[in-house]
Amino acid sequence: MKNYSQTLLSELNRQLELVHAEHEEPIKYAEHAIKILISILEQLKTFIIKYEFPGKEDEIDFFKHIKPQFVYKLIYYNEIYNIETNTPYGGEKILRKFYNTELEKLKMYFDENLDFYRYYRTGNTCLDKKYFLRGKHDIRLTLDSFYFQADHRFTTSHDFKVAQIMANDLIQVFLEGEIHKLEKRAIPISVNDMNANKQKWTGSKVALVELIYALHAEGVFNNGASDLKDVAEFFESALNVELGQFHRVFLEMRLRKSDRTKFLNSLRETLVRRMDEVDEV
Repeated sequence: MKNYSQTLLSELNRQLELVHAEHEEPIKYAEHAIKILISILEQLKTFIIKYEFPGKEDEIDFFKHIKPQFVYKLIYYNEIYNIETNTPYGGEKILRKFYNTELEKLKMYFDENLDFYRYYRTGNTCLDKKYFLRGKHDIRLTLDSFYFQADHRFTTSHDFKVAQIMANDLIQVFLEGEIHKLEKRAIPISVNDMNANKQKWTGSKVALVELIYALHAEGVFNNGASDLKDVAEFFESALNVELGQFHRVFLEMRLRKSDRTKFLNSLRETLVRRMDEVDEV
């Protein structure tokens, strides 16, 4: 089961990376991502319905840790699509109010589910058999209404809540990023003219985000005093690239099950190979 799920998740992430590479506009990439996710989730559901878990711990692990890695992406892209298609026309004040209202919705969900947030984020397991085993729901444990209409062969009372928590973290990053864009418009940033020797980044944006986070974590800019967004803006200007929601990209990198530093690993291998080639000359 784990091997199948991991293979499916890797394929999902590969397809989503392609979507982001091909589409810059949030509405476009969200629409394509939703279609991909529906198809992948249907494959996962078909497999799990026929699968017999060896024991309760395996079933809990799937619904608490594995399934949410698929579902949170669907929740996230669906919400981005809804936000983008409902964004009002207007100036900075109108847009800021809209984004802050969306952020307030996230806070309301947090407040309404505070006990479960604490349970999940502290790594508690005492209620796992009620939360993450099929057919073990307890109506007194704050159930979402959709649960009663869901296919209980592929749903527990709280696996969706885990996915919602994961998605809300990314939605918050997206909304804060949109607010940050408004601030950038209001305060133009002066940048040194580098047109004489302008370089354009032609690698993937995911790779550049990985590199930026690594350099910032190493503290190589202004003795470690530089803010991450300032570093990202510098690279955007210097390399003529728009990174967009780079915080979201980083969060997705963190959730990789393997090869979390794929680009950095590739850089090291390429550099060592170049050194070896020079040594042979």
